[in-house]
Amino acid sequence: MKTFFEAHIWSLKNKLYRMAFLWVKDRDVAQDVLQVVFEKAWLRKEELQKMENPVGWMVTSLKNESLQHFRNAKKFEVIGDFDMQSDEGESPDKSEEVKMVFRFLESIPEKQREIFQLREVEGLTYEEIAEYLEISMDQVKVNLHRARKTLKEYLLEQRNEK
Repeated sequence: MKTFFEAHIWSLKNKLYRMAFLWVKDRDVAQDVLQVVFEKAWLRKEELQKMENPVGWMVTSLKNESLQHFRNAKKFEVIGDFDMQSDEGESPDKSEEVKMVFRFLESIPEKQREIFQLREVEGLTYEEIAEYLEISMDQVKVNLHRARKTLKEYLLEQRNEK
């Protein structure tokens, strides 16, 4: 039988890693940030078990730890390239589309990028996103609509250029 920590906290590791990577744009830093958050969670495991929303606490801690990384490094913007590795069975066209989406995500405002990632990749509800990012549900809907609309225009433009 799994403990509360294994079932409800540790099981979030992949989802939280993707969020950390979205924010810090560096695989090693994302792993470091995530490790710090899991250490804090382990130390507070009894407290987390009593919380109404332990997942929200984890996401908030991850966001705060990511920001702390930039404060410590005195960096407020990271410019980097994604190291895109396609799966072995993936077709070249599919891989190119994925790369286009990642390039697109780099071009939109951070808030839209975060919301798009949380909704489309992580599958969170509007309510969860609003709670995690501490914004209204209307802001979530507006930013997601703008990101989707811009993505559609971007993909049409890319296809017309070919």
